[in-house]
Amino acid sequence: MIPSQFFVNVSIAVIFFTAINYNTSPAKNIDESANLSIASTIPQNKTFDSNTKTIHVLVALCDNKYQGIVPVPAKIGNGQDPNNNLYWGCAFGVRSYFKNSKSWTLVKRYPIDSIKMERVIFKNNHSNYYLVADAWNGKYIKDCTLNFLRSCSGRLKDTLQVNKTAIGINGNATLLSYIGHDGLMDFSLTEKFINEDGKVRDAVILACYSKRFFQAHLQPTKARPLVWSTGLMSPEAYTLHDAIESYIKEEPAENIRVSAAKAYSKYQKCSEKAAKGLLVTGY
Repeated sequence: MIPSQFFVNVSIAVIFFTAINYNTSPAKNIDESANLSIASTIPQNKTFDSNTKTIHVLVALCDNKYQGIVPVPAKIGNGQDPNNNLYWGCAFGVRSYFKNSKSWTLVKRYPIDSIKMERVIFKNNHSNYYLVADAWNGKYIKDCTLNFLRSCSGRLKDTLQVNKTAIGINGNATLLSYIGHDGLMDFSLTEKFINEDGKVRDAVILACYSKRFFQAHLQPTKARPLVWSTGLMSPEAYTLHDAIESYIKEEPAENIRVSAAKAYSKYQKCSEKAAKGLLVTGY
């Protein structure tokens, strides 16, 4: 029996999906001057346990005020409130969905600052993988995007101590994921993201038209796009979750893409054919 909460949250997802369908104009309230000086604060690359694999997920919180979306209900569209945000604290948000997954165990949850508002760390129950997810204040979606691309290029690297193990995050992660509104519809980036260390990282980008808008920036990083989109989509956590299930099993990119599409089809109640047309792999 499917609980009533399922229908509530599917309805929310459908509302949001419908809302974004007709707004591709730049956000009027986006603060171009709010760009952080990440370049001057890039952490030093430290030693970490190379036998432990990390997936690092950067979530730009859904934000009615600062992002170019048709507004969703106010409670889930407040980009400064992670707990109730569509992409984080709601049932299909990253924090909630992975917390409720039988495949993952929550290790730690803590606030960082007013920009990266919260971090959660999960340990996979069947492998030596950690998942680190950061909730970025929706106002700073541009910085979140920059952080993601710099990580993909290997320019931005960091480590994190989890109990007695040092794990790699940002460019030290094996898989990087961006989740949220496609801010590249609203702003442009002049920075070039060139691979800096010869390593090939994997990427999942769940945002509207992410292949179209991210490709020119991602390709020079040499990152391998496992899943990204060709159209409008609702970037909720079930798609990422099931893609990762296949990824951890070291399945081919096509299998990973199909797993993501099947999850999207199930929760968005669209055909698998449509979902496979929306979610693609490779350049």
